[in-house]
Amino acid sequence: MTCMHCVAAVAKALQKVPGVEAADVSLENEQAVVTGNADTAALLAAIQKEGYEAELL
Repeated sequence: MTCMHCVAAVAKALQKVPGVEAADVSLENEQAVVTGNADTAALLAAIQKEGYEAELL
């Protein structure tokens, strides 16, 4: 991610995943913290669909 538009796109994509209560995306850390009970594969797929790389930490 390189800009606030990227952050907004990733946050919006994550918030659309069923089970997500909140998604906090950090440009500085290039990380997202997701609260809720969402399928991890669905979270990764949502980010990748937006054109970004994703991995679980």
